[in-house]
Amino acid sequence: MKTLTHKYKKAYLELSNGERLEGRLIGASVPTSGEMVFTTGMVGYAESMTDPSYLGQILVFSFALIGNYGIPAKKGGDFILSEKSVGYESSSIKTQGIIVSTDFADCFHHHGGTSLDEWMKKENIPGIAGLDTRHLVQIIRSKKPLFGRIVPEKPEIKKEIIKYPYQKETAKGGYNNPSAQNMLPSVSTKKIKVIGKGKTNIALVDCGVKWNIIRNLVKEDCKVTVVPWDADFSKVKADGWLLSNGPGEPNNTGDLNERVKTLLKGDVPILGICLGHQILALASGAKTYRIGYGHRGHNQPVYNTTNKRAYMTSQNHSYAIKPGSMKPNWKAWFLNANDGSIEGIYNTKKYFRGVQFHPEASSGPNDTGWIITEFCNECKKRKKK
Repeated sequence: MKTLTHKYKKAYLELSNGERLEGRLIGASVPTSGEMVFTTGMVGYAESMTDPSYLGQILVFSFALIGNYGIPAKKGGDFILSEKSVGYESSSIKTQGIIVSTDFADCFHHHGGTSLDEWMKKENIPGIAGLDTRHLVQIIRSKKPLFGRIVPEKPEIKKEIIKYPYQKETAKGGYNNPSAQNMLPSVSTKKIKVIGKGKTNIALVDCGVKWNIIRNLVKEDCKVTVVPWDADFSKVKADGWLLSNGPGEPNNTGDLNERVKTLLKGDVPILGICLGHQILALASGAKTYRIGYGHRGHNQPVYNTTNKRAYMTSQNHSYAIKPGSMKPNWKAWFLNANDGSIEGIYNTKKYFRGVQFHPEASSGPNDTGWIITEFCNECKKRKKK
């Protein structure tokens, strides 16, 4: 690990509760703002930072050391399916910024990558090192919701860089708030893409999909048709539908809920993941609510209501399905072992299912990878009928 031999640039974290914390700038010398969230993961920082679900959020890593194994180099032809794409969940950093206790100034990656600091500078993403991140997590857990602003000392660019459509609403000095507006136009594909060559076609509604979901579907010998969030679903022929993860408030997604309702009139299998799970619930007639500071990190325990088996899961969400709001023929599939909130749903008549956690496990525990396998098998069975 390199030691700092030169004077570093300061950066300040200004919180919406009035606190102002001083640390060392890492990454780009530009200001940014967003909702304050955290993760408990000890590894997988590149996966988390490129996860579109974190768009609009400043991510606090509670683990004491981040960046020690660097960032993998972007290489390969079909990058999403390339072995060298492992470590990326989208084409760029999606977090507004990051906060770490200690970062590495040097690193080595077996795919010949770069350092965390260099990567963030290249993508114009700022961060702060040297803060007590575990204390900061306690602040986040006590104030709901909490917003923050990263302000570098003598920034190279004084105004926040506007990369996505939703940021135009907060460019006048406020905080980026991913719950205040529809985030899907900022993360979804603009046109239909086909990935893989399997005989079973899965239509994936892109609400900000993580690449490892696509990789898992292709490994199950499925062809994946990635569909824009605002597409006309009636024009897409599929053996199964997957509603992906993504950022923002499930009730602030345009008319997506209404279009998913049309899918529920059919018999084609549906799986919702994270935001997709919430969209599926709303389309079925259930309601959602904000759960305090949310569920974050790689160690969220859930259990299957049908057999009481427990699993560790990776999560990042602020909303959950309201208990008692589900319609007939819909039941809770998984519950959170800590607070009892609904973590999964299923329809008793048709293969419509949703999970609040990430079965694709990138990064995080892979306990629930069987859910994607089961879904794909159900789609294959239907195709044979």
